[in-house]
Amino acid sequence: MTKPTPPAVPVADRPRLLLVEDDPQLSDMLIDLLGEAGHTVEHAADGQAGLHLGLSRNYQVIVLDRRLPAIEGVDLLRRLRSRGVTTPALVLTARASVADRVEGLDAGAEDYLTKPFDVDELLARVRALLRRHTDRSPVLSLGRQTLDVTTRQVREPGAGGAVVTLSGRECALLQVLASRPARAFTREELLSRVFDEAESLGAVDTYVHYLRRKLGHGVIRTVRGIGYQLGSA
Repeated sequence: MTKPTPPAVPVADRPRLLLVEDDPQLSDMLIDLLGEAGHTVEHAADGQAGLHLGLSRNYQVIVLDRRLPAIEGVDLLRRLRSRGVTTPALVLTARASVADRVEGLDAGAEDYLTKPFDVDELLARVRALLRRHTDRSPVLSLGRQTLDVTTRQVREPGAGGAVVTLSGRECALLQVLASRPARAFTREELLSRVFDEAESLGAVDTYVHYLRRKLGHGVIRTVRGIGYQLGSA
């Protein structure tokens, strides 16, 4: 019997990417390209707008041009890093010298790609940065909310947003789902990853119920015939 195909990932569950690029033609091309690859792309046309978005919103990856109006790209990255923003960043630039690449990496970039570039290589590098974010970041996106796995707290956006503290197992279960938001996990997979000592698949269902009770029913989606997937909290 063939398993049903998982549903398409809703926009709210897609990886969020910040693009800071002042060239309108290149920006439009990248927005379309990255959108078709499954990312939700927010665009800033200069460094000042990029700084505002980078400090006020959560992203999984930042792609920024080196030469930007208002605030130059490397300076923008330095400012973000100095304010505690650790989102992996890819710098796009026409400057190909070793000194320029070293300056960008020293400013906090994880990767550096020179123009003109191959689109398949760009997408591969973005995917690599996305994996790095989900594997290492202590803060994961739940759509509108965020999960801090260090403090086990789920936060609403904004300075006065509500904070919900989770138990260890609640946090571990939500972390697994949030680390791969496009994937539906079977109950058996979740049992082995989170409930090492559990003897019954019912433990998974019980903690899904606990999370829905604390965070709203939409935080975890039931995928018929498969299991559970991150919802849109």
